[in-house]
Amino acid sequence: METLSFPRYNVAEIVTHVRNKILTGADGKSLSKNDLYPNPKPEVLHVIYMRALQMVYGTRLEHFYMMPVNSDVMYPHLMEGFLPVSNLFIHLNSFLPICRVNDFETADILYPKAKRTSRFLSGIINFIHFREACRETYMEFVWQYKSSMDKMQQLNATHQEALMRLERLDSVPAEEQAEFKQLSDEIQELQQLLNQDFRQKTVLLQDKNAQKKSDILEKTKRLNELKLSVVFLKEAQESLKTKIVDSPEKLRNYKEKMKDTVQKLKNSRQEVMEKYELYRDSVEGLPSCQLEVQLYQKKIQDLADDREKLASTLKEILNLEDQIERGESELKKLKAEEHSVRRLTGVKKDRLASTQFRRNKKQEGAEQYKRSVLEDCNKVQEKRGAVYERITTINQDIQKVKFAIQQLKDTTDREKLKSQEIFLHLKGALEKYHEGIEKATEEGSAELEGRTAALRTRMLRLPT
Repeated sequence: METLSFPRYNVAEIVTHVRNKILTGADGKSLSKNDLYPNPKPEVLHVIYMRALQMVYGTRLEHFYMMPVNSDVMYPHLMEGFLPVSNLFIHLNSFLPICRVNDFETADILYPKAKRTSRFLSGIINFIHFREACRETYMEFVWQYKSSMDKMQQLNATHQEALMRLERLDSVPAEEQAEFKQLSDEIQELQQLLNQDFRQKTVLLQDKNAQKKSDILEKTKRLNELKLSVVFLKEAQESLKTKIVDSPEKLRNYKEKMKDTVQKLKNSRQEVMEKYELYRDSVEGLPSCQLEVQLYQKKIQDLADDREKLASTLKEILNLEDQIERGESELKKLKAEEHSVRRLTGVKKDRLASTQFRRNKKQEGAEQYKRSVLEDCNKVQEKRGAVYERITTINQDIQKVKFAIQQLKDTTDREKLKSQEIFLHLKGALEKYHEGIEKATEEGSAELEGRTAALRTRMLRLPT
């Protein structure tokens, strides 16, 4: 028992801890070292123990002066003075093993000793400190549980609001359903018409552009051929210059031929340029068609804007769904925290059940001890009844003897002369008999007075 799991305090530390933690008010102020050391006062210890039990178990003061309901006692008035001590011992016998004190006895209440009392009070003070620390952690768990429940309620409320907003966004009012349906049908018809016109015009423009491109390609091809022929002619001219003869007539004829070919080339070039200008004018007529296409594109853009608005509303819906999912994830986290808190409370309940089981065992031992004490009291009561019966029988014998004496007196009055010697003999025997009776009565009365005095002293020692 010397290797305990709590520190030993000295008397000054015990007095300060008791004043700060257990006793309050006038009781704490009046407490001093002399009440605990070197000779502890039982009434002060009783008050300290009762206050500690009130703090830990919530036991009220009147419970220490009440007879247990499950106990059957023949003479309960005899237990009135002993009830506070017995109830205090029962409660302490179940409380002190929790404080790592396992050798508590009844003598520690009736006749306390300084060392044992300081050890008991050190264990109680250490348990109270441990209880306060555990209570703080438990209150933190309770606060976290309440805050998580509030958060869960808020998230449920926001979840419901988001669901209602989604329903409002998805649903069209009954008043606007016909108009909404009509507008949606018209929008679809217009979109189909615009798509058809756009496709037809784009096809026509693509065909015209393809035809113009093919014509331009042909003209450019012919122009390139003419350019090649000019180049060849220039080469031929250069080659002919070297072969020029001196005759002027041939030269003139050749020049005239060359002029004719040049004129033909100029005429063909002029025709090509005129056709090119015509193609250019036709290409310049394209902007009017492009304006119409742009109008259709604006209408398509408006439809695209409407689609973007619809997409933005869908994005808002998706954001709300994401918020709901986040709320559900937070709700799952809170549920997991709640599960962990419940698991911790289950562990605490299991520990409480184990301590309750130990307490019940200790209480059963105390009840057995109490039964043995009650049996001893009943035996004392039976002995008292036997003594009382003996006294009554002795009194009856005395009455019988007195009656016999009266009869003898009557007989002696009638036969006084004849039985004087017999009378003297009987008188001596009767006196001896009276002396024995007186001795027996004195011994019985002395024994009763001693027991009553012992009971009175024990009752006076008990605190009222």
